[in-house]
Amino acid sequence: MAGGELELHVTWQQHVGTGRPADGWYESVVTRHREAHRHYHDLRHVRWVVRHVREIVAGRSVGELDDVGAVVVAAFFHDIVYDPTASDNEAVSAALAGGALRELQWAGERIDRVMAMIRGTAHHRVDDMMSIDTAVLYAADLGVLAADPAGYAGYERNVRREYGHVTDVEWAHGRADVLRSFLDRPAIYAPILGLAGWEQRARGNLTAELGTLVR
Repeated sequence: MAGGELELHVTWQQHVGTGRPADGWYESVVTRHREAHRHYHDLRHVRWVVRHVREIVAGRSVGELDDVGAVVVAAFFHDIVYDPTASDNEAVSAALAGGALRELQWAGERIDRVMAMIRGTAHHRVDDMMSIDTAVLYAADLGVLAADPAGYAGYERNVRREYGHVTDVEWAHGRADVLRSFLDRPAIYAPILGLAGWEQRARGNLTAELGTLVR
């Protein structure tokens, strides 16, 4: 098992559990994220989202989050179903996560929390009413937007590969709309998380990419 996958497996065991059912679902998550059509939403993405969760959580006060384990599990499952031609990936991923966690005998309230967080990654909307757990997951999932220029360029390139079924013109229009939707928001990352540096870098990256699309 390579270092990156070992890191994921250890995190899974810490927050989900050990034994045959938990190991079986871990293998299912890994297998799904190795699908050939995934160029960005792959196992490396899961690893970075989990790392970002740990990084953000490390800066919080003890007990500030309601359920770190639920956030980590949502990170593992949030893209378990990924079809670039579909519009319901998050809903289907949430349903699959719910089934897995019921099999693993998680409490109903925790399952509902995980499923709600996963469904919310369809839009990553930040508001004052959201839980800090949800804010952490959304920020971790969008951490790539605040990457250094090389990292952001790799993300941009790989997402475009996943949408190889659309023409360059269609891509430019659709992608520009997505970028504007983020730039028009008061905040990309929930202010309560204190990620001002991420916010600044993300807006810079998005603005730069938008400039290449509207020329």
